[in-house]
Amino acid sequence: MTMVFRVAKSNKPQQTVAAVVVTFNRLEKLKTVLASLEAQTRLPEQLIIVNNASTDDTAAYLADYERDFKLKNKVQLTIVTLPENAGGAGGFSTGMRKGYELGADFVWIFDDDGYPQPDALAKLVDGFNAAVQELGPDVPYACSMVKYIDGNISEMNNPIPTWDWGRLQAKGHNNLVLVTSCSFVSVLIPRWVMEAYGLPYKEYFIWFDDAEYTLRITRACPGVEVLDSVVLHDMGVNKGVNFSMIDEKNEWKFAYGVRNQASYRLHHEGKPKYLIFCAMVIREMRRGGVAKPLRRKMIKQMIEAIHFDPQVDFPQVAQQQ
Repeated sequence: MTMVFRVAKSNKPQQTVAAVVVTFNRLEKLKTVLASLEAQTRLPEQLIIVNNASTDDTAAYLADYERDFKLKNKVQLTIVTLPENAGGAGGFSTGMRKGYELGADFVWIFDDDGYPQPDALAKLVDGFNAAVQELGPDVPYACSMVKYIDGNISEMNNPIPTWDWGRLQAKGHNNLVLVTSCSFVSVLIPRWVMEAYGLPYKEYFIWFDDAEYTLRITRACPGVEVLDSVVLHDMGVNKGVNFSMIDEKNEWKFAYGVRNQASYRLHHEGKPKYLIFCAMVIREMRRGGVAKPLRRKMIKQMIEAIHFDPQVDFPQVAQQQ
């Protein structure tokens, strides 16, 4: 892919950040997220809240929040209400596009159950700039250390380190680890990345949109995890997921996961990787005792993946009226 020309953002005296929060029917957690944002030692210049067609009291609360927003002199608030639930993937794509249209140098994206600690954004910006100084302007993102609400590491949000993960630590940056992919719980993404690599696949709806996107944008250079930028993930139960855990309650999520990952393996890595992935899912389901009707549903998703190949969507600056 042809890279766009860019200048290292760390040389700019003012770096504008658009914080992007995607929410769906988690009003009480959303309130905690917004309070955490308001308590940042380094406030974002823009706050974009994407309401994913919530059916609880979120819309009414956001109307009051917008009216009474107490940081109006410091932060530009934008609320985007989608006509239907576009999933996390669609919400993040929408929010990132809006941040780009507003002219932000960075978008800082996270979910509605991730609570950034007071210096999370300040540490992310500092860590990103330090990585750029060492590695050059191709650094595509900086992500936070994600912990569970009890202080333990969040089992499902561990970034994937590179083989030389300690390269920056060897140069004295003890808070930085090189990574190839991460979750969208807290990620700082520079503007040029959206211009060069586009937005997350909104068609994924949920599951693997974050992994695919962060893998996509690390083609030229790895990202960095900033260990002292901490976000607490209030996700209910602190455990990872695998395909042996499929049941009647969660099969709709796993269906997206199987389809999306199978599509990625086939269309981006080739037929052998696709077949290996499918065999792995079938093996895990069998070993986990997943009910046969559910196994058949997942196999249908593997077949659907053959014809499911979303195309990259690029943002554009909004036309002046």
